[in-house]
Amino acid sequence: MAHTLDSSKKSDVVIVGGGIIGSAIALRLAKSGASVTVIDRGQPCSEASGAAAGMIAPQGELIEPEPFSKLCTDSRDLYPELVAEVEALSQECVCYRRDGTLLVGIEEHECEELEHIYRKQTALGLPLERLSNDRVLKRFSGLSPLIELALFVKGDHWVDNERLTHALIKAGELSGVTYHWDSAVTGFNVQGDQVQGIRVLPQGSASETVLSAGHVVLAAGCWSGQLAETLGVSLPIVPCHGEIIEFETPSDIPYVVRAGINYVVPRGPQVVVAGTTAKWGGFEKAVTAGGLHSIIQGLNRILPIAQDFKFRRAWAGLRPDTKDHLPILGFGALRNLIFATGHFRNGILLAPITAKVIAELILSGVTSHPLELYSPGRFATPA
Repeated sequence: MAHTLDSSKKSDVVIVGGGIIGSAIALRLAKSGASVTVIDRGQPCSEASGAAAGMIAPQGELIEPEPFSKLCTDSRDLYPELVAEVEALSQECVCYRRDGTLLVGIEEHECEELEHIYRKQTALGLPLERLSNDRVLKRFSGLSPLIELALFVKGDHWVDNERLTHALIKAGELSGVTYHWDSAVTGFNVQGDQVQGIRVLPQGSASETVLSAGHVVLAAGCWSGQLAETLGVSLPIVPCHGEIIEFETPSDIPYVVRAGINYVVPRGPQVVVAGTTAKWGGFEKAVTAGGLHSIIQGLNRILPIAQDFKFRRAWAGLRPDTKDHLPILGFGALRNLIFATGHFRNGILLAPITAKVIAELILSGVTSHPLELYSPGRFATPA
């Protein structure tokens, strides 16, 4: 639904960024009774939230336990509740699956890493199944016979992130959230220690509209750093370019399969996505010959039956990375400005927990998870 920007109305919260992070926060706040406005420079799902593969896989990447690992696993555990709520509100299926992930090793170094993961995780009491070559091929006959070792992670899930983001937006709108698409935030009016106004330039308009809010949440992904600079704050957010290919398959793929940086993820009936690449710096979202070659080479290495997959489309996206690869969550230098950005490769995974803690921060000032590790102050300096 299109809305006209109205500077006379003050929202409890204005969220800059309408991706999965901003939309999840908006829904959580709206369900708590807050009036929420979301501003986005593009169209729904046009950036990182639509470009991801949709893996919800914290355990498959856990080698050493740490506070960030707990944040990730706690967010995964919130997914069933979030999906049920969003599907009930939007009346749309988001294709959330809990069939598990296969981590496979062909090269010696890959097998050594899997052995290390297995030892560490079983010592922690985490559920993990170790599969030899013959057992993994019985589980999924299309895999490469060169696979020496595999780990089955039952607790890692996946979701169609495009469907989820669109359904989140619809659920938010039905809960009272106002969205303004194709509207770029150009800067902020600051008075004393707080943001008094958000300057917005709608596409095709010659003049800005100034919105006011009790709190402002900056959840603009890769563009958060540029917007923070207008407030005199420097945040080390760098775009990480990644490419993905979507294929039609002769039959359904039963699991997410990962080998090193390569993966294949089911995406609806007889459709999969495969990736990925990583290149830091620059805002161009180009699909490259080198990127596609790398993905196809990695896919064929772990899944020879991919030779018969039919190409559907390919795309590129920009992950918002930070210097320490951790998200930026919490209050910044201004009293009513909150950051929820820099999620790098974990934006889909961390959407539920980010929404929970940011809503708690705004509504009560107390969060159920400590946020010191993710504070903007850990590297925010005057620009």
